[in-house]
Amino acid sequence: MNRSKILGLAAIGAAAIAATGCTAIREPRGYIVDATLVQSVQPGIDNERSVTGTLGRPTFESQYGEKTWYYVSSTTGRKPFVRPRIREHSVLAVKFDAAGNVVSAERTGMDQVVYLRPDGDETPTLGRERSFLEDLFGNIGAVGQPGLGQGQ
Repeated sequence: MNRSKILGLAAIGAAAIAATGCTAIREPRGYIVDATLVQSVQPGIDNERSVTGTLGRPTFESQYGEKTWYYVSSTTGRKPFVRPRIREHSVLAVKFDAAGNVVSAERTGMDQVVYLRPDGDETPTLGRERSFLEDLFGNIGAVGQPGLGQGQ
């Protein structure tokens, strides 16, 4: 082999090694979905105990309304030095009746994801804006005033 072919192969090898350093990193988060187990949950047949035995404990449970268990799963992908982005997302919602039997098992995906963008660096709140000096000296004269719930 001549020298130019060796340098060409070395350059191709170096480019291939450099390109592998820029590949996306996939990170599963939350519940790891097993399609066979998810499909085995049957309304009218399963109850809370059998769902726990099949799928495990839920990611979170509803606090109000009808009893619902949520199994949340996400897969993010990111390149080095870049903020991760959601590539796949699914939520399995298992609803129970008052007796603890499965009423329904619904699965949703990326179509239900809402992206929120903060409005600047501050969260807007109700009320008036006060300056630093108003905060610092605002209570002078208010301590011990009659009618504020303190003894006279």
